[in-house]
Amino acid sequence: MELSSDRVVATLEMSELKSKDDDPLKTDSEYESLPPHVSVTTHMTAGAVAGILEHTVMYPVDSVKTRMQSLQPDPNAQYRSIAGSVATVLHDAVMNPAEVVKQRMQIYNSPYRGLWDCVQTVTRDEGMRAFYRSYSTQLTMNIPFQAVHFITYELMQEQLNPHRHYHPGSHILSGAAAGAVSAAITTPLDVCKTLLNTQENQALNSMHVSGHLTGMANAFRTVYQLGGLPAFFKGVQARIIYQMPSTAIAWSVYEFFKYFLTKQQLEQEAGTGPV
Repeated sequence: MELSSDRVVATLEMSELKSKDDDPLKTDSEYESLPPHVSVTTHMTAGAVAGILEHTVMYPVDSVKTRMQSLQPDPNAQYRSIAGSVATVLHDAVMNPAEVVKQRMQIYNSPYRGLWDCVQTVTRDEGMRAFYRSYSTQLTMNIPFQAVHFITYELMQEQLNPHRHYHPGSHILSGAAAGAVSAAITTPLDVCKTLLNTQENQALNSMHVSGHLTGMANAFRTVYQLGGLPAFFKGVQARIIYQMPSTAIAWSVYEFFKYFLTKQQLEQEAGTGPV
């Protein structure tokens, strides 16, 4: 009888453990927020992988967007439309110089032979300030961009994935929608940022601007004088098409890593638990 009762107790304990493991609500709630003792490095790794994949895949479309936002395009260049905050402050402070170099090398007939040639030429001719002319515009753009981005993603998740399970399709659709809406709303600021970064000679010469264009207010005034309100939405199609897959990739990769890391953590805890 003693052996039999022990077996019954063991069977009940195994059944209880199995029912806990099989409970989808428990797993999903733990997936939704990573275990509290997961290191900051884990979060940074997941975000970095998502960012690298997104930037690598979408760089060609970003080049098209920069050229389409040219306010006075070179007549030899023919483009067709494509179918179809502390963290922010620090991020932009680090990335703004890289964005300046990237966009100057993306413009049609770029005079720079390569990365270092661009950095050295800009530093020699315009000084270090040239790398931060668009910083205030970049910040002004990124704050509403990120706000609209996250709000749209959360609203889409409420509709497509209310229980917040790991569901790749919903993460891709929600990310794409978030990118499209936030990109469209902030395009005017992106056009001004591009003008400040590239200092397009043709555009500035046509407005008799001597020296270099500085400041967000001056950029807004120049864009309006060059093309009126429609000029603020130059390249909006390319910007939307760039952002939709970019944010879809970023969110789906991030959500996958969150799910994968949470699953691994739960398996390790189950394996080291009491027998």
